[in-house]
Amino acid sequence: MSITNNLDRDIVLSTVANTINTFCDHHGNHYIYVEGSTPSRTRLYQMGIAGLWEEICLDFEVYGLKDNGWHEFEPNRINYDAFLVKRK
Repeated sequence: MSITNNLDRDIVLSTVANTINTFCDHHGNHYIYVEGSTPSRTRLYQMGIAGLWEEICLDFEVYGLKDNGWHEFEPNRINYDAFLVKRK
């Protein structure tokens, strides 16, 4: 919950992505639920996904939660409340 402002956003998001890959390597390709601890952190995750979408969509299925329903992730379209990620 702390805010460090030490400009490590991309490192943190990269660590999350690597952790998803490691999890899938050990436990199979299950859906993984991702949500920030605050709405602004969830938005930060969304911006990270959108910024690397061309690479992410090659290896992962990504869905965003909006209005109590799951939708295929669309970069820069709407603000999602959470994400489901599954390695292809």
